[in-house]
Amino acid sequence: MNSILQEFGRKLRLGIIGGGPKSFIGPVHRMAARMSDCYTLTAAVLSSDPERSVHLANPLGISKDRAYPTWEAMLEAEKGRKDAIDVVAVMTPNDSHYPICAAFLDAGFHIICDKPLCNSLHHARDLVQKASSGNQIFCITYNYSAYPMVRQASAMVAEGIIGEIRQVHLTYVQGYLATRSPEEDQAWRLNPQKGGPSLVLGDIGTHAFHLGEYVAGLQVRSIMADVGPTVPGRTAHDYVSCLLRFENEARGSLWVTNAAAGAEHGLSFRIFGSLGGLEWHQEWPNQLRHRQLKGFEQIMTRRRDGTLSAAAESSTRLVRGHPEGYHDAFANLYREAAIAIAAKEQEIYNRDLATYPSVQDGARGVEFIFACLESQRTGCWSQL
Repeated sequence: MNSILQEFGRKLRLGIIGGGPKSFIGPVHRMAARMSDCYTLTAAVLSSDPERSVHLANPLGISKDRAYPTWEAMLEAEKGRKDAIDVVAVMTPNDSHYPICAAFLDAGFHIICDKPLCNSLHHARDLVQKASSGNQIFCITYNYSAYPMVRQASAMVAEGIIGEIRQVHLTYVQGYLATRSPEEDQAWRLNPQKGGPSLVLGDIGTHAFHLGEYVAGLQVRSIMADVGPTVPGRTAHDYVSCLLRFENEARGSLWVTNAAAGAEHGLSFRIFGSLGGLEWHQEWPNQLRHRQLKGFEQIMTRRRDGTLSAAAESSTRLVRGHPEGYHDAFANLYREAAIAIAAKEQEIYNRDLATYPSVQDGARGVEFIFACLESQRTGCWSQL
């Protein structure tokens, strides 16, 4: 365990809101907390149904007095405890992220929040301000940035190994919504009041956008976007393609959909500089391709022997030869957030500990969503 956590003297007390046993993302968050070995699951709100919320907590080992019917009840009770939770993990429908996170920030708690950060620009900027003024850690779970070979790519770009960045191309191609079903009309993700103004942009588009800015070490400054549904009868957006222009005038593209029949996952980046390029696919996460302007293509593999960058090696959880992926990357973020929180509580925090995606990264994702929608509406380039 990191020395900062050792000095802290105990595991962090974690409260969770949302992500009941039947959800996909709830078990992922809980597994990440366990794998990081930095948290004790202490309090929970697991359903919008108060009675069900209390009932579901017992199998997770939550004591009866900390199995709460609502997040408001959790907030009020935990504020008054000497052994209060240190951090709350939020994995509820998107429309509730802002009121929950804002209330817990105001009460002094640290936050781990699923993406997207929230459904409006005003709320995103307010959360940035609250976290900053309250001096709290706020981690947004863009977990793909915590894969070892993604961090290796980021380090290689920062070191100038592929030269000046000239092109960045991003894809995230899923197929789970390739056909329309009657049940989808009841799904909260496809309801703009809950899921936000664009299903595809909030659900997976923000992941691809964050990955591009993270690896390139550059911000997108303008976007030309085509957003909408591709499946007949559907109103929710299931497709977006964008032209991108970065702050250094590099150009790029983004193609994201969850309605490509037969596709499984398809998250990838290709980034090219003046001296070469890098390519990574999440379906083969432990390999990074390095292409050189003059030289042979190199396939770099995840390992823990001093070959890779410090960022990549610190994100590697298993010895070479053993595959790792989605859950491991999530656990990396939980560990890094825990180290930062422990440092804050001991008043020894410094910016070098901010290796996790922050509330500012979450706000960038919301800005991306609304820039795409503005471009779609006007047919023009939109500024970020």
